[in-house]
Amino acid sequence: MRATMLVLMFVVVAGLAGCAGQAGSQAPVDTAEVTMPRSYRFDPSAIRVPAGTTVTWRNDDNFTHAVRVSGEGFPTLSLAPGQSGSITFSQPGEYAYVCTYHAQNMKGTVIVVAR
Repeated sequence: MRATMLVLMFVVVAGLAGCAGQAGSQAPVDTAEVTMPRSYRFDPSAIRVPAGTTVTWRNDDNFTHAVRVSGEGFPTLSLAPGQSGSITFSQPGEYAYVCTYHAQNMKGTVIVVAR
């Protein structure tokens, strides 16, 4: 009986963990700051900013993470623990980004709207 309960608890926890960090599952948040907490994810994973906004990513994890925005003209940020980096988004559009070191878990979106 005890083993069955442990297996059931593991299945529930694993299922919940699998839902965390999915970029498409979170409504966009109006902010220009994204953190990388100790859980291999971007928080929030989807943000909305006006054109011309500089977005800052801060690495609060114990591991180095990167931010690579899809499309041309954006720098790739490599951020050691405790470091921050910024990218300015000039044109309206939807920009997907990923941590190049942990692409299977760390994905996000910047939605840039006209002023």
